[in-house]
Amino acid sequence: MKEQIVEILRESKKALSVHEINDFMNLTTVEEFKELLKCLNEMEDALEIYKTNKDNFMLFENSHLKVGKVIAKKQGYAFVDVENDEDIFIPQSNLNGAIHGDKVIAEITGKTERGFDGRIVKVVDRTLKQAVGEFYYHKKTPCVKLDDEKVHLELIIKKDKTMGAMDGHKVLVKITRPLKPNTYEGEVLRILGHKNDPGVDILSIVLKYGIHDSFSEEVMREVDALPNEVLESELVGRRDLRDEMIFTIDGSKTKDIDDAISLKKLENGNYELGVHIADVSHYVKKGTKLYEEALERGTSVYLADRVIPMLPHKLSNGICSLNPGVDRLAQSCVMEIDKKGKILSSEIFESVICSRKQMTYENVNKILEEDIVPEGYEEFASTLKEMEELASILRKEKISRGYIDFEIDEPEIVVNEKGEAIDVVLRERGLGEKLIEDFMIAANEAVATTIYFMDLPFVYRIHGEPSEEKIRNFLGFIGTLGYTITGKVKEITPKEMQRILEELNDKKEFSMLSNLLLRSMQKAVYDTVNIGHFGLASKYYTHFTSPIRRFPDTTVHRLLRTYLYEQQLDVSTIRALEPELKEIAMHSSEMERTAVSCEREVDDMKKAEYMEKHIGEIFTGMINTVTNFGFFVELPNLIEGLVHVDDLTDDHYLYDENLQSLIGIKNKRGYRLGDTVEVIVKRASKEEKIVDFVVATDKNKELYLKK
Repeated sequence: MKEQIVEILRESKKALSVHEINDFMNLTTVEEFKELLKCLNEMEDALEIYKTNKDNFMLFENSHLKVGKVIAKKQGYAFVDVENDEDIFIPQSNLNGAIHGDKVIAEITGKTERGFDGRIVKVVDRTLKQAVGEFYYHKKTPCVKLDDEKVHLELIIKKDKTMGAMDGHKVLVKITRPLKPNTYEGEVLRILGHKNDPGVDILSIVLKYGIHDSFSEEVMREVDALPNEVLESELVGRRDLRDEMIFTIDGSKTKDIDDAISLKKLENGNYELGVHIADVSHYVKKGTKLYEEALERGTSVYLADRVIPMLPHKLSNGICSLNPGVDRLAQSCVMEIDKKGKILSSEIFESVICSRKQMTYENVNKILEEDIVPEGYEEFASTLKEMEELASILRKEKISRGYIDFEIDEPEIVVNEKGEAIDVVLRERGLGEKLIEDFMIAANEAVATTIYFMDLPFVYRIHGEPSEEKIRNFLGFIGTLGYTITGKVKEITPKEMQRILEELNDKKEFSMLSNLLLRSMQKAVYDTVNIGHFGLASKYYTHFTSPIRRFPDTTVHRLLRTYLYEQQLDVSTIRALEPELKEIAMHSSEMERTAVSCEREVDDMKKAEYMEKHIGEIFTGMINTVTNFGFFVELPNLIEGLVHVDDLTDDHYLYDENLQSLIGIKNKRGYRLGDTVEVIVKRASKEEKIVDFVVATDKNKELYLKK
């Protein structure tokens, strides 16, 4: 019946009443009419159709309506994040009671240069069930001020549900029921500690995003039952690679090691590259509480002073981690690669390995970049140099097909034993880091290619091509900076994007422009439908190499076991996998976005905390954003701060959107994107996660410079 209803509504291209639908379907009995009503209600609940205020039904595709998630901004406006479509801008006046995180139906009301404008028609699901905030008493009434400035709610706590919280405590609260518009009743679920206690700042952000910071007793009982070392019985059917020269390369602080590598030069001059990945799926089995928890988390979360792991430490740092000198179960992808970087063949199999050494990027880079062999690396130096030889070949092959390297810098927050930010530096990326990246990409492509041509359900890592409109807007924008890109963008290909970056490479604003171009592209996600990976210029790509920290990789391992090792290729198995994998892909993409948002917020907080110690000091940075209320300046260590237009007191400045500039009325001078400016730190707030600068004029030096 559902299919009939969809077909009728699609052909009508307008909203129909239940009686009109009944007539189109030629239903004649009361029972059939009741069944139609039931079916329409189910479809409405599932957001397959929309019911108008006049009780008519229509398809979303025949309307200006979209389903998405509200992403609110602290300034009051919001966006609706629509899956596989452009975001919709919602002014504060059109939120219709929706708050950050709500699943909503939005109506597109118009289109401007910035994209779609709209209004919220209906809140479908209020996903905010728990929140984090600061406990306080107001006239003897217990209240909580929510940390998330984007959620504009007042929260009153039931007097018998405070758990003894005191003023200044950070608490996790359950939102129970509405009392009046934007005012809710709640109860304290957990006291995190006083807001000034070490670590409470980051824990508050973690719990705000609904990320689990501990494992249940049920999960830990299952983990306790797992072995601490590989058992002889587990080796049956596995290829024994324990005598091979296999080792790992990671950061010096890494404890969850999920990839190891090996290399041989073949007699025909080709390379045999082995990528050996921890066999997490052997221990995390479907149907267990451990599996369910890993699926729910989706990913590990890497923060300034801690890691919130996807798996308990007994697995992530123990039996699954490819630690040196101990037997470990793995899934290996061994590839033969020619001198042009083409993968001629690959074999994927279950293995047991014993890593010879846990190497660090720092020491490997000494060998590859300085020809200095640190103590303990002597027997591996020649192999490492051959590996770099192969990595260079693979990199050239990727670039030749259109691989896009945006060369985006990343900040690293250095903290002390109390978790306080004491420095912010750029994360180093030397030849060792690039070598591992090149080898992991090769293995991911080999695995994806193998399963793609078997035509079986799978989880791919996909990256769609950017819209022509966004690229043209970007090219128009850089034109305002005085840069002209040769040629015409007729077809957006990886090679074309690569060419654009190459033409900008020698510009002083390259880092900023590279970032802007990256933002114009779609985000990579997980999906069961393969469309390729645009940024890597790869036709077939997946995530196979990090199963300790990413659930999709664990799923890929499980599928390899099902398809290749156990040969379960019957129709019932495959049919059961299709809907399951779609759900896993969608959920994993969502949890990845959540983790990234959490990590960024922690970084912003720690950057502000660091700058609190540098108020009144001078820095030099580059303008990376210009708005009608001021401009943002990015320092070399990627700390960003706002110069507010009200602090530009030497003239009255007007915003020119086309030129991305603030222009003075009298002096005709201005501030534009890409300008280098000297600024003084006027204010920094860890609590608000912001930094404010003023331009370092003589007057401001008198007012704000630290004496």
